[in-house]
Amino acid sequence: MKCNASLSKMALVLVLGAAIGLAGCATGPDADPRDPLEPYNRATDSFNQLLDRALLKPLAQGYNAVTPAPVNKGVTNFFNNLSDIRSAINNLLQFKIGRAFSDVGRVAINSTVGILGLMDVASNMDMPRYNEDFGQTLGVWGMGSGPYIVLPLFGPSSGRDGVGLVVDWFADPINYIEDDTVRWSLNGLDIIDTRADLLNASRVVDQAALDPYAFVRDAYLQRRENLVHDGNPPLD
Repeated sequence: MKCNASLSKMALVLVLGAAIGLAGCATGPDADPRDPLEPYNRATDSFNQLLDRALLKPLAQGYNAVTPAPVNKGVTNFFNNLSDIRSAINNLLQFKIGRAFSDVGRVAINSTVGILGLMDVASNMDMPRYNEDFGQTLGVWGMGSGPYIVLPLFGPSSGRDGVGLVVDWFADPINYIEDDTVRWSLNGLDIIDTRADLLNASRVVDQAALDPYAFVRDAYLQRRENLVHDGNPPLD
C-alpha cells in the first residue's frame, strides 16, 4: 500500500536523522544528559513553533470559533474512541488483561450506544480511558527512554517513543481507509481538533516558562515516566 511505503520511508528518515545527530552532537558539562541532541532539538522545536504560529494555531482558533461546543466534544470523543483500539492492543501486550477488556468494552459501547463514538457513554459507566501506546509498552517491557528527540511536525518524543509512534500508526483504523480524500481529511481533522484542545495549555507554557523548550522537555519526560509506571514511578 502507498501508506505503508510512505510510513516506512518516514520512519527511515527519522531513524537516520537521529543517528546522525547522536554521532555529531557534542555535549557540554552543563548539558542535560537526557537531551544529547539539544542543538538539533531546539532547531526542530523552532521550526515546529513557526509552523504552529503560521498554520496550526490559527486553524485551531478558527475551528473553535465556528464549531459549537457539543460538536467539538463529539469530534474529540470520536477520535478518542478510535484510540481506545490502540490502547486495548497495548494493554494486552503489557499483560494487563482486565484493562484490555475494559478498552474493548469502551469501544463496543461507545461505537453503538454512543453513536460511532460521538458520545462517551462508557466513561459515564465508570469505564476509564487508559490511553496506552506502544512507547509505554516498550517501557513496561524494560526498554529505557533513550535520548529526548523533537520530531519535525510531531513534536516532543524520545528514542523509545519514536519507535512506538511508528508501531502505533498500524493500530490506527483511519490509516486503513482506502479512499485518500477521506483518510487525509480525517487525519487533518484529528490534528486540528487536538491542537484546539491544547490552546489553553500552550498559552500557560508561553506565559509561565522562562525557557519553554526546557519546560516542555522536562514535563514530557516526567509524564512519560509516570505513564509507563501507571502513576507510580520509581524514586531516583
